Amino acid sequence: MAAHSTHSTRPKRPKRSAHSAHSTRSAPMLLGPGRLPRVLAGTALAVLAGVWLLPLVWAVATSLQSETDAASPGLSPLKGALTLESYRLILSRGNVPVWAFNSFLVAALVTLITVAVSTLAAYGFARGTFRGRRVLLAVTVAAILVPPQLLIVPLFEQMLLFRLVDTYAAIVLPQVVAPMMVFILKRFFEALPRELEDAARIDGASEVRVFLSVVLPLSRPIVAAVAIFVFIGAWNNFMWPFIVTNDPGLMTLPVGLATVRDAFGVQYAQSMASAVLASLPLIVMFLLFQRRIVRSVATTGLGGS
Repeated sequence: MAAHSTHSTRPKRPKRSAHSAHSTRSAPMLLGPGRLPRVLAGTALAVLAGVWLLPLVWAVATSLQSETDAASPGLSPLKGALTLESYRLILSRGNVPVWAFNSFLVAALVTLITVAVSTLAAYGFARGTFRGRRVLLAVTVAAILVPPQLLIVPLFEQMLLFRLVDTYAAIVLPQVVAPMMVFILKRFFEALPRELEDAARIDGASEVRVFLSVVLPLSRPIVAAVAIFVFIGAWNNFMWPFIVTNDPGLMTLPVGLATVRDAFGVQYAQSMASAVLASLPLIVMFLLFQRRIVRSVATTGLGGS
């Protein structure tokens, strides 16, 4: 009887409803629940976005000014009437459509070859057991620390030796070696479950089949992120195409636009117009594929690397 009374007087724990549990899980973890944290977070993001967009807005505003207004003192980006004279001069002095085609062709070839080579090398490092694997991996990691500027002279001598100067091959081939991308892909491949690959091998799949049918479909986010970064780097690359090309018909957009600037002093409006024209295709590409780009970077965790 005493035991029964003790059990009956024990306080019962209140049951949490599904709605309260869901609200707890969906509440912000860093700033806490409520409207004020969201307002503060939105304000901070708006300020950071404004700071990030300020150089772009300033470049566009300067490119729409005359050279006299752009060179006049003052902090305001708009110092006179708007004009497209700088764009007209640049487009009339150079062959922008050909340079844009060359940039797209070079960036696309560099991206395709780099992704193919890097994924194969990374999968070999992640799953291979061949002799010399540790040495090759150490060399790959060490190559990340080598500044690209140190390789300009040896690479140019190689292009001269193979008579590739002023060719697409000379622009593309030196850019397809990306040790950082190999290392990033290797780390991702190592995190994939081996059971899926073993199941495919039990079903009779070869190593190539396992790589193409199992590993690559699971690696779409990281491969997309690597392709985006490589494409942007190849599009914006100025130094190497500038060194290895002399033919105006083979110049990329950044190199070609740099050759049409006026030789009489610093032309601020024309310089900003060239920068806007060179970055405009990337801006359009980002606006068209922004969801896929953001999803790929967020999924792979490369945003903070």
